[in-house]
Amino acid sequence: MESPKTSLSRARPGERGNMLFMILIAVVLIGVLTAVIMNASHNEGATIDNETLAIRASEAQRYASEVERAVLFIIHNGKSESDIRFAYPDAPSDYGDLAADADKTREVFDPAGGGAAYKAPPEGVNDGSPWEFYGGTALPSVGSDHADLVAVLPNVNKTFCDKINQLDGQPSTPPEDSGGGQAAGASPGSCINLGSGGRFNDTHQFYDAPNTADALSFSQDPQTSAPRPALEACVHCAADNQYHFYHVLMAR
Repeated sequence: MESPKTSLSRARPGERGNMLFMILIAVVLIGVLTAVIMNASHNEGATIDNETLAIRASEAQRYASEVERAVLFIIHNGKSESDIRFAYPDAPSDYGDLAADADKTREVFDPAGGGAAYKAPPEGVNDGSPWEFYGGTALPSVGSDHADLVAVLPNVNKTFCDKINQLDGQPSTPPEDSGGGQAAGASPGSCINLGSGGRFNDTHQFYDAPNTADALSFSQDPQTSAPRPALEACVHCAADNQYHFYHVLMAR
Protein backbone atom coordinates (compact mmCIF):
# COMPACT_ATOMS: atom_id res chain seq x y z
CA MET A 1 0.00 0.00 0.00
CA GLU A 2 1.34 3.43 -1.03
CA SER A 3 2.12 5.88 1.71
CA PRO A 4 0.26 9.23 1.64
CA LYS A 5 3.63 11.02 1.09
CA THR A 6 4.39 9.02 -2.05
CA SER A 7 0.90 9.58 -3.38
CA LEU A 8 1.15 13.35 -2.99
CA SER A 9 4.58 13.50 -4.61
CA ARG A 10 3.27 12.09 -7.85
CA ALA A 11 1.86 14.87 -10.07
CA ARG A 12 -1.02 13.91 -12.27
CA PRO A 13 -0.68 14.59 -16.04
CA GLY A 14 -3.13 17.50 -15.88
CA GLU A 15 -1.31 19.04 -12.96
CA ARG A 16 2.04 18.80 -14.79
CA GLY A 17 0.49 20.63 -17.75
CA ASN A 18 -0.89 23.36 -15.54
CA MET A 19 2.50 23.74 -13.85
CA LEU A 20 4.28 24.14 -17.22
CA PHE A 21 1.70 26.68 -18.31
CA MET A 22 2.20 28.71 -15.13
CA ILE A 23 5.98 28.65 -15.63
CA LEU A 24 5.59 29.95 -19.20
CA ILE A 25 3.26 32.71 -18.00
CA ALA A 26 5.81 33.69 -15.35
CA VAL A 27 8.61 33.83 -17.94
CA VAL A 28 6.49 36.04 -20.20
CA LEU A 29 5.60 38.35 -17.31
CA ILE A 30 9.24 38.62 -16.28
CA GLY A 31 10.17 39.54 -19.85
CA VAL A 32 7.46 42.20 -20.02
CA LEU A 33 8.49 43.61 -16.65
CA THR A 34 12.14 43.75 -17.72
CA ALA A 35 11.21 45.60 -20.91
CA VAL A 36 9.13 48.12 -18.95
CA ILE A 37 11.96 48.76 -16.51
CA MET A 38 14.51 49.21 -19.29
CA ASN A 39 12.23 51.57 -21.20
CA ALA A 40 11.56 53.59 -18.05
CA SER A 41 15.28 53.85 -17.38
CA HIS A 42 15.90 55.03 -20.93
CA ASN A 43 13.19 57.67 -20.72
CA GLU A 44 14.45 58.80 -17.33
CA GLY A 45 17.94 59.30 -18.78
CA ALA A 46 16.54 61.32 -21.67
CA THR A 47 14.59 63.48 -19.22
CA ILE A 48 17.69 64.11 -17.13
CA ASP A 49 19.66 65.09 -20.25
CA ASN A 50 16.96 67.53 -21.33
CA GLU A 51 16.72 68.97 -17.83
CA THR A 52 20.49 69.40 -17.71
CA LEU A 53 20.42 71.19 -21.05
CA ALA A 54 17.73 73.56 -19.79
CA ILE A 55 19.76 74.21 -16.64
CA ARG A 56 22.89 74.99 -18.68
CA ALA A 57 20.93 77.34 -20.94
CA SER A 58 19.50 79.13 -17.91
CA GLU A 59 22.99 79.41 -16.42
CA ALA A 60 24.23 81.12 -19.58
CA GLN A 61 21.27 83.48 -19.64
CA ARG A 62 21.62 84.40 -15.97
CA TYR A 63 25.34 85.00 -16.29
CA ALA A 64 24.92 87.21 -19.35
CA SER A 65 22.29 89.20 -17.44
CA GLU A 66 24.71 89.55 -14.53
CA VAL A 67 27.35 91.04 -16.84
CA GLU A 68 24.68 93.31 -18.36
CA ARG A 69 23.81 94.67 -14.91
CA ALA A 70 27.51 95.27 -14.22
CA VAL A 71 27.87 97.27 -17.45
CA LEU A 72 24.81 99.38 -16.66
CA PHE A 73 26.11 99.98 -13.13
CA ILE A 74 29.37 101.35 -14.53
CA ILE A 75 27.50 103.64 -16.94
CA HIS A 76 25.19 104.78 -14.14
CA ASN A 77 28.27 105.77 -12.11
CA GLY A 78 29.39 108.21 -14.77
CA LYS A 79 31.67 106.24 -17.06
CA SER A 80 31.28 106.46 -20.83
CA GLU A 81 30.44 103.45 -22.98
CA SER A 82 33.96 103.40 -24.43
CA ASP A 83 35.48 103.34 -20.93
CA ILE A 84 34.09 99.89 -20.13
CA ARG A 85 36.73 97.21 -19.71
CA PHE A 86 36.52 93.41 -19.49
CA ALA A 87 40.02 92.65 -18.22
CA TYR A 88 40.51 89.80 -15.76
CA PRO A 89 43.45 87.50 -14.92
CA ASP A 90 41.66 84.47 -16.45
CA ALA A 91 40.41 86.37 -19.49
CA PRO A 92 42.31 86.55 -22.80
CA SER A 93 45.12 89.09 -22.57
CA ASP A 94 43.56 91.16 -25.39
CA TYR A 95 41.09 92.53 -22.86
CA GLY A 96 43.91 94.22 -20.97
CA ASP A 97 45.73 93.86 -17.68
CA LEU A 98 43.41 94.28 -14.72
CA ALA A 99 46.31 94.68 -12.31
CA ALA A 100 47.79 97.51 -14.37
CA ASP A 101 44.53 99.46 -14.66
CA ALA A 102 44.55 102.32 -12.17
CA ASP A 103 40.82 102.99 -12.68
CA LYS A 104 39.01 99.97 -11.29
CA THR A 105 35.63 101.69 -11.42
CA ARG A 106 35.36 100.98 -15.16
CA GLU A 107 36.18 97.29 -14.83
CA VAL A 108 33.23 94.93 -15.22
CA PHE A 109 34.90 92.16 -13.20
CA ASP A 110 36.26 94.23 -10.33
CA PRO A 111 34.36 94.88 -7.07
CA ALA A 112 35.12 98.59 -7.44
CA GLY A 113 33.50 98.59 -10.88
CA GLY A 114 30.67 96.38 -12.08
CA GLY A 115 31.29 93.69 -9.49
CA ALA A 116 30.39 90.81 -11.83
CA ALA A 117 32.05 87.43 -11.34
CA TYR A 118 34.26 86.15 -14.14
CA LYS A 119 33.00 82.68 -15.02
CA ALA A 120 33.86 79.92 -17.45
CA PRO A 121 31.11 78.73 -19.83
CA PRO A 122 28.62 76.16 -18.51
CA GLU A 123 30.03 72.67 -18.82
CA GLY A 124 29.40 70.80 -22.04
CA VAL A 125 27.70 73.56 -24.07
CA ASN A 126 30.62 74.63 -26.27
CA ASP A 127 34.21 73.78 -27.11
CA GLY A 128 35.50 75.45 -23.96
CA SER A 129 36.03 78.86 -25.59
CA PRO A 130 35.63 81.67 -23.03
CA TRP A 131 32.98 84.37 -23.07
CA GLU A 132 33.78 87.21 -25.47
CA PHE A 133 32.73 90.87 -25.46
CA TYR A 134 32.33 92.85 -28.67
CA GLY A 135 31.00 96.08 -30.09
CA GLY A 136 30.76 95.20 -33.76
CA THR A 137 27.19 94.05 -34.50
CA ALA A 138 23.90 95.94 -34.82
CA LEU A 139 21.15 93.50 -33.81
CA PRO A 140 17.68 93.57 -35.41
CA SER A 141 15.27 96.10 -33.83
CA VAL A 142 17.73 96.82 -31.01
CA GLY A 143 18.47 100.50 -30.50
CA SER A 144 19.61 102.32 -33.63
CA ASP A 145 21.82 101.14 -36.47
CA HIS A 146 24.91 101.56 -34.28
CA ALA A 147 26.89 98.59 -33.00
CA ASP A 148 25.58 97.17 -29.73
CA LEU A 149 27.75 95.95 -26.88
CA VAL A 150 27.27 92.18 -26.68
CA ALA A 151 28.48 89.20 -24.70
CA VAL A 152 29.10 86.19 -26.95
CA LEU A 153 29.48 82.55 -25.96
CA PRO A 154 31.16 81.17 -29.08
CA ASN A 155 31.13 77.76 -30.69
CA VAL A 156 28.15 76.33 -28.81
CA ASN A 157 26.63 73.04 -29.95
CA LYS A 158 23.42 73.05 -31.95
CA THR A 159 21.42 71.33 -29.21
CA PHE A 160 22.26 74.14 -26.82
CA CYS A 161 21.59 76.67 -29.57
CA ASP A 162 18.12 75.25 -30.22
CA LYS A 163 17.31 75.28 -26.50
CA ILE A 164 18.35 78.92 -26.15
CA ASN A 165 16.21 79.94 -29.12
CA GLN A 166 13.29 77.98 -27.74
CA LEU A 167 13.57 79.82 -24.43
CA ASP A 168 13.91 83.17 -26.24
CA GLY A 169 10.99 82.59 -28.60
CA GLN A 170 13.22 82.51 -31.67
CA PRO A 171 12.85 80.11 -34.62
CA SER A 172 14.03 76.56 -33.99
CA THR A 173 16.47 76.94 -36.89
CA PRO A 174 19.05 79.40 -35.59
CA PRO A 175 19.06 82.75 -37.39
CA GLU A 176 22.03 83.01 -39.70
CA ASP A 177 24.66 85.73 -39.50
CA SER A 178 25.66 85.74 -43.16
CA GLY A 179 28.94 86.65 -44.77
CA GLY A 180 32.53 85.64 -44.24
CA GLY A 181 35.58 86.72 -42.31
CA GLN A 182 36.29 87.88 -38.76
CA ALA A 183 37.29 91.32 -37.53
CA ALA A 184 40.40 92.88 -39.01
CA GLY A 185 41.51 96.49 -38.73
CA ALA A 186 38.55 98.85 -39.00
CA SER A 187 36.23 96.07 -40.19
CA PRO A 188 34.26 93.97 -37.69
CA GLY A 189 33.93 91.18 -40.24
CA SER A 190 30.59 89.53 -40.92
CA CYS A 191 29.96 87.40 -37.84
CA ILE A 192 28.77 88.28 -34.34
CA ASN A 193 31.78 86.33 -33.10
CA LEU A 194 34.38 88.92 -34.10
CA GLY A 195 37.35 86.84 -32.97
CA SER A 196 40.41 87.94 -31.04
CA GLY A 197 40.95 90.97 -33.29
CA GLY A 198 37.61 92.49 -32.28
CA ARG A 199 37.70 92.14 -28.50
CA PHE A 200 36.40 95.22 -26.68
CA ASN A 201 39.42 96.92 -25.10
CA ASP A 202 41.39 100.16 -25.12
CA THR A 203 42.02 100.00 -28.89
CA HIS A 204 38.79 98.36 -30.12
CA GLN A 205 35.48 99.62 -28.83
CA PHE A 206 32.51 100.20 -31.11
CA TYR A 207 32.95 99.81 -34.85
CA ASP A 208 31.65 102.67 -36.99
CA ALA A 209 30.33 100.31 -39.67
CA PRO A 210 28.92 97.32 -37.75
CA ASN A 211 27.93 94.01 -39.28
CA THR A 212 24.30 92.90 -39.16
CA ALA A 213 22.38 89.67 -38.80
CA ASP A 214 19.66 88.42 -41.15
CA ALA A 215 16.68 90.25 -39.67
CA LEU A 216 14.12 88.11 -41.52
CA SER A 217 15.36 84.93 -39.85
CA PHE A 218 14.50 86.24 -36.38
CA SER A 219 11.09 86.10 -34.72
CA GLN A 220 8.81 88.64 -36.41
CA ASP A 221 6.24 90.98 -34.87
CA PRO A 222 3.02 90.70 -36.93
CA GLN A 223 1.90 94.11 -35.68
CA THR A 224 4.91 95.95 -37.07
CA SER A 225 6.03 93.58 -39.85
CA ALA A 226 9.52 93.80 -38.37
CA PRO A 227 11.61 91.49 -36.20
CA ARG A 228 11.02 91.64 -32.47
CA PRO A 229 13.93 93.22 -30.57
CA ALA A 230 16.58 90.48 -30.65
CA LEU A 231 18.25 91.18 -27.33
CA GLU A 232 19.35 87.56 -27.00
CA ALA A 233 19.52 84.57 -29.32
CA CYS A 234 21.77 81.95 -30.80
CA VAL A 235 22.89 82.41 -34.40
CA HIS A 236 24.62 80.34 -37.02
CA CYS A 237 27.52 82.17 -38.60
CA ALA A 238 28.44 81.39 -42.19
CA ALA A 239 31.91 82.85 -41.69
CA ASP A 240 33.05 79.98 -39.47
CA ASN A 241 30.09 77.56 -39.78
CA GLN A 242 29.62 77.70 -36.02
CA TYR A 243 26.80 78.52 -33.62
CA HIS A 244 27.17 81.46 -31.24
CA PHE A 245 25.01 82.57 -28.32
CA TYR A 246 24.83 86.32 -27.75
CA HIS A 247 23.27 88.65 -25.22
CA VAL A 248 23.04 92.43 -25.63
CA LEU A 249 24.78 94.13 -22.71
CA MET A 250 23.98 97.63 -23.92
CA ALA A 251 21.81 98.74 -26.82
CA ARG A 252 22.96 101.76 -28.77
